[in-house]
Amino acid sequence: MAKKKIGLPPLDWLRVFEAAGRLGGFSAAAREFGLTQAAVSQRIGNLEAWLGRSLFVREARGVSLTVEGESYLPLVQESLQALERNTEDLFGKSPQELRVAGLSSNIHALVLPGLARFQETRPNVRVMTDSVARRSSLDEERTWLQIRYGRGAWPGRDAALIAREVLVPMAAPGVKWGVPLIELRGERPAWRDWARKTGHGEMPPSQISFDSMEHAISAARQGIGVVLGSVPLASADLQAGRLCRLDLPDLQTKDGYWLTWPEERVKSKKQRALIADFLQALQG
Repeated sequence: MAKKKIGLPPLDWLRVFEAAGRLGGFSAAAREFGLTQAAVSQRIGNLEAWLGRSLFVREARGVSLTVEGESYLPLVQESLQALERNTEDLFGKSPQELRVAGLSSNIHALVLPGLARFQETRPNVRVMTDSVARRSSLDEERTWLQIRYGRGAWPGRDAALIAREVLVPMAAPGVKWGVPLIELRGERPAWRDWARKTGHGEMPPSQISFDSMEHAISAARQGIGVVLGSVPLASADLQAGRLCRLDLPDLQTKDGYWLTWPEERVKSKKQRALIADFLQALQG
């Protein structure tokens, strides 16, 4: 290796090194930058000559990082990411679009009521929503900002609480306790859990069963029965008087509705500020 030079090597060499280290090869880095493999190899060779150290071991089956390369790679990645973030903060344009995905019921109950507040704060931002049929579909959803139900822990994702889940016996005006109970199947606590935790006796079997809180609340709104309904999802109906809380104990849960995004996706201050404003609008 040539004698180590003083100062910083060219940014182009560092970016190619980062890609080759992250992707595990010169060919993959060449595809990412639209270069030939020879051009990638030359840039990395120049970087190694500049540093006076070998960063990759060249073998017949491919390349692998040396000990020095493994130590240098995270430093280069952190520096490039910091440069990108700071450049965006200083010179980037303010975000002009916010796109959020979630179950249709969550979009309807949690996003729509906060849109007017958000537009007052961000009048130039276009809001777009993407509805998914099932919670499991969110893992394959391309829209990175999502509303999820759970306890706020998803691998690789940051999360901010919109509202805690609270379950309350509710029904249409005039409907009394004792009419058919509406059963909801799924991960939420059911009538038997409510009875056990609130000290009520044996619960009668339900003849009406749904797998969607949205459908269960709609059935209660039509006077079909009493539902152990979600306060956040039924908020508009409760405020408008289409549903009434019965004079019975509520059930606090450990779950909630969260605004979530990939950890590595929100890099700049402007993006973080946009999400903070959106979250505040949803929280009311």
